[in-house]
Amino acid sequence: MKPDFFLTAVTRVAPVFVVLGLLVSCSSGPEKPKPAELAPNAGLLGVRLAWTSKVGPVDFPLDVKVNGNTVAVASSDGVVGSFDARTGAELWRTHVGGQIAAGVGSDGRFAAVVTRGNELVVLDGGRELWRQKMPAQGFTAPLVAGGRVFMLAADRSVTAFDALSGRKLWNQQRPGESLVLRQAGVLLAVGDTLVAGLSGRLVGINPSNGAIRWESPIASPRGTNDIERLVDLVGRVSREGDVVCARAFQAAVGCVNTERGTLLWSKPAFGSVGVHGDDKYVFGTESDGKLVAWRRTDGERAWVSERLRYRSLTAPLVVGRSVAVGDDAGLVHLLSREDGSALTRVATDGSAVVSAPVLAAGTLIVVTRSGGIFGFKPE
Repeated sequence: MKPDFFLTAVTRVAPVFVVLGLLVSCSSGPEKPKPAELAPNAGLLGVRLAWTSKVGPVDFPLDVKVNGNTVAVASSDGVVGSFDARTGAELWRTHVGGQIAAGVGSDGRFAAVVTRGNELVVLDGGRELWRQKMPAQGFTAPLVAGGRVFMLAADRSVTAFDALSGRKLWNQQRPGESLVLRQAGVLLAVGDTLVAGLSGRLVGINPSNGAIRWESPIASPRGTNDIERLVDLVGRVSREGDVVCARAFQAAVGCVNTERGTLLWSKPAFGSVGVHGDDKYVFGTESDGKLVAWRRTDGERAWVSERLRYRSLTAPLVVGRSVAVGDDAGLVHLLSREDGSALTRVATDGSAVVSAPVLAAGTLIVVTRSGGIFGFKPE
């Protein structure tokens, strides 16, 4: 995330929500700290660039979706594409006829994005199947699961559609705060429960009818104004079995047992992008560039690395014995899962890495702001 945080004010006008863009900028405050100088590349892991591809520029919260050996990506100018993660070969590419605000959701067959015109667009094998006009903007990639498409909108609503027909199945509307983040939130399936981030809470929803099963707060609103009280949950999340760990924007990191709907722990944390982890640790990057490992059992800090301070890091990805993060110089850093020490780093095209790295078919895949797609493999 860049030092400028985009927020959205949501106001109800008749039955329609009007979305107004606001910018809370750090540019009027102190000068941005200088990024930490990088030590010589440790080169303790052998990683090679296996392939590259290209989509258009990306200036929205892209979620690169993995399904088996394929990855789905999108660009701001309306292009959605699917690629073979092993070779980088393009499987299909299409244009949705408008700029994209959120995506990509996919189950391997259906792919879904949200346009800046508030349209939910669903594709089948790269061919448009249907589109629905939504009453509010969306910044979170739709979830495609169980023959349905779920959308989390900026008005704190969750809506379900039949994936084939586009028929609306249900809508769950929650009271909304006046501000929400213009970045991806939390929406995933855990067993037979749809789990969504609504304000500072993880909420378990029955995917068949939209009924609320449980709610568990990771952070609670504090402060005296709307900005200080903003506690949106942000993607990505770390899931191990029934336990989902997530970040509340600039407030906390916490873990919830989704079978019981109970909070296991929550710890203060000051980051703006999501987390990842394994059965031992939850990893996250703070807004000042520290990489933190919390013990999954109780949330106590296991280690903190400051070697990437102020480098505008992405959310992390656990891959092998390393944790991978991208930065705003187009570098991908791989650090040890056990202590945060540097293992190696690789370069892309020099523009910022815009989404959290993903792993597909043994390939580490990153996408940059200029639209470069890079697949790295161990040597």
